[in-house]
Amino acid sequence: MRITTQRMGIAVLASALALSAAGQTAPASTTTVPDQLQAAAISTAPQFDPAPSPVSSAPTSPAVEQLLSFKDSDVKFDLRDLMEILRDRRHEGWVLAAYPDPKTGHPLIGAGFSLDLPERGHPQTDLLNPHAFLEPSSAELWQAAGLDSHRLQAILDAYDKRMAAWSKKGFRRKINMLTPQVSDEDANKLLRVAAIQAIYNARGYCRDFDRLSASQQMALSQMVYQMGVNLQHFNQFLDLINNRVAASEASAVSLVRTDFAADADYWKNVQQSLVQSQWATLYRARAVAVIAMLDPKYVDGPGIAEQRVGAMLRPAVVHRRAARSAASQQVASHPGGSSRGSSKGRSAGQARRGKLRQQKERGV
Repeated sequence: MRITTQRMGIAVLASALALSAAGQTAPASTTTVPDQLQAAAISTAPQFDPAPSPVSSAPTSPAVEQLLSFKDSDVKFDLRDLMEILRDRRHEGWVLAAYPDPKTGHPLIGAGFSLDLPERGHPQTDLLNPHAFLEPSSAELWQAAGLDSHRLQAILDAYDKRMAAWSKKGFRRKINMLTPQVSDEDANKLLRVAAIQAIYNARGYCRDFDRLSASQQMALSQMVYQMGVNLQHFNQFLDLINNRVAASEASAVSLVRTDFAADADYWKNVQQSLVQSQWATLYRARAVAVIAMLDPKYVDGPGIAEQRVGAMLRPAVVHRRAARSAASQQVASHPGGSSRGSSKGRSAGQARRGKLRQQKERGV
């Protein structure tokens, strides 16, 4: 097995990972199916125990201690807003049983929480950024959320059996038929810990993270959450957000840095670097929402900001056989499908944008 069943429990203050009532709700992830189909789909699924998960008094790792020290004041946006976005179908979605990543086949749960990642080294290569990266294992994050390691192992065992029986493609077809293996509350705890890790590592990618606006901080944190260590390959994007003042004269540096988050021309270039990426083509709907948040005027008109990005982002190009006509060689592709523009997604976005406006009025 990828991890042992040895208990690595940690003492976690209940208040450190507690969520307010506003952050407890999530979109439904299951649909009604015939009894015989549902019984076949869940034959290897362990039922989650509604009782509180026991947590041992084993010492925490330094990485987990860093994550548990997070304070709401560490960022300009509300962490609950970020969690709401990640649960939305246009982003990660919400599934309460282990399911395969569409590319790697590794098990995910909740809003894309990885269940089997080992602890990884992630050196800081930017000599001008003193902020280190944190890459604890999935097991450590699971325990940091206050959950029992034995339940994680049971979920992974069931996942291995299903993958062997169904294959990745067949597994994903059955996602809506899976019986929950964790509760909404536990999935929210996992999401909170993983979102805090993304925020922490976002500082490692951006020297001036604290100077970004609320929406810009949220955009970068979302990118880290989705891509993890792969964000380090976005060389042009990282170079732009870290070297804006490199060519400035020393006497003007302080003035240039003062309006770092409000320079419209500068951030348009940053957005363009992402629009040209393969990520934006493959995840078009999500990319439009994230890239739009980099706009300094996002809180004044989120919809307008998204329209601007959508106009810059060209549809994917699909190459057909040579016998096809030239006109048929370019086909608009929307990887998420029309369901990603659902009214539920729009209402969540409206609530998020309203909170960002409130943050602006408070002067953050």
